[in-house]
Amino acid sequence: MIEGIIIKGVGGFYYVKTPNGTIECRARGAFREENLTPLVGDNVRIRINKEDNTGYIEEILERKSSLIRPPVANVTQGIVVMSVKKPDINTWLLDRFLIIGEYQNLDMIICFNKTDLSFSETSNLAETYEKIGYRVIITSAKENLGIERLKDILKNHISVFAGPSGVGKSSLLNKINPCFKLETGAISSKSKRGKHTTRHVELFELEENTFVLDSPGFSSLSLDFIEEESELKNYFREIKKYGRDCRFLSCLHDKEPNCNVKKLVEESIISKARYDNYIQFLEEVRKFRRY
Repeated sequence: MIEGIIIKGVGGFYYVKTPNGTIECRARGAFREENLTPLVGDNVRIRINKEDNTGYIEEILERKSSLIRPPVANVTQGIVVMSVKKPDINTWLLDRFLIIGEYQNLDMIICFNKTDLSFSETSNLAETYEKIGYRVIITSAKENLGIERLKDILKNHISVFAGPSGVGKSSLLNKINPCFKLETGAISSKSKRGKHTTRHVELFELEENTFVLDSPGFSSLSLDFIEEESELKNYFREIKKYGRDCRFLSCLHDKEPNCNVKKLVEESIISKARYDNYIQFLEEVRKFRRY
């Protein structure tokens, strides 16, 4: 048997990159009995049929991580791509992606793309998120801005690119490596939102031990994995940090008195936009728990 990494899965076939090239494989039936599904990003051991050079996945090696949406294993960092214009930036959606990443213990990096369209707005947003502790990269695929820095960030990682459709994820990946030749989508003139262009989950090899994943675009992400409303504050770095100084340890930073977080929002130390998103998400989690 030889080891490899699953780089694509389509229709029950898994394409495994090995030292002998990419091998088309099926998973052995025992995986179904074990309720285990191979994922893109899985390191596997396969047995090759020498007659037709196809293979069977015999073993899935231990996973470092696994995501549900997109379904991928062993991702080490997430790149959240948001465009500044066309479609306009949606910090509500950006913060949802960051919550998902924090929950999955991923190193999350924010990429503001299409900055050729509105640089001043980008700088203000970058400052807000850098102050919290996130790495922020400013890019423009059109002007070739930030591409080399993005390559450096991706090196020796499996990175998932996330973000709504039309923000330029595929365009950035094509800039990083023109061999990818990913389809890029036009922006709907009516909605100013992108059309879905990525049809399946696939890893693209940038260089040795460096893979990126472009996954189907999202318009919303559920927070139903949060079991208690008190958990949400742990996924907002600044709220978790400053919430320790609230009068009550159980403070949810909503209607409670003597709340340090609300005080710092009034003093503009905590972003009001981020806090408003937190309150919206808190209401969402409460509805989940109610039903």
